[in-house]
Amino acid sequence: MIIGIGNDHVGVELKEHIKKYLEDKGHTVKDFGAYTTERTDYPIYGKAVADAVISGECEYGVLICGTGVGISLAANKVKGIRAVVCSEPYTARLCRQHNNANIIAFGARVIGPATAEMIVDEFFSATYEGERHQKRLDLIKKIEDGEM
Repeated sequence: MIIGIGNDHVGVELKEHIKKYLEDKGHTVKDFGAYTTERTDYPIYGKAVADAVISGECEYGVLICGTGVGISLAANKVKGIRAVVCSEPYTARLCRQHNNANIIAFGARVIGPATAEMIVDEFFSATYEGERHQKRLDLIKKIEDGEM
C-alpha cells in the first residue's frame, strides 16, 4: 500500500515513528513534510496529502498536528477527502468500515506512539462495508457538489 504522510512542526517526532512503523510493515510511505520542528502551518501539509490521495499517487493518508483537528479540517476541504481524527483504535476501524475514510489524523499532543500504532493498524486493516453506509456517503457527495 502507498500511504501519504504529513504533519506540522508539532508532529515531526510522531510522524517519523509512524512512518518507520508503516514501512516496517511493508508499506511505501511518501512523506510530504514538515521535516523540522521549526514553526509551520498545518494546512500546507493537510492539502498536500489530500491532493496525493485524490490524484491516486497515494491510496490513503496519515496526518499529524497538535490535535489532529486543524490538519484534518484542511484536508477535508479537498473534494472527495474523508479525513477523520481518531484518538483510539475503535473509531479508526469504524471510520473505514462505515465512512470509507481515506485519511486518518491524530494529535501528537493527544496520543503517544503506541496508541498511534494501534490506530493505524485498525485503520489500515479495516475495509469499507458499503451497503447501508453508501447512502450516507452519497449524501455527503451531494453536499460537496452543492446539490444539497
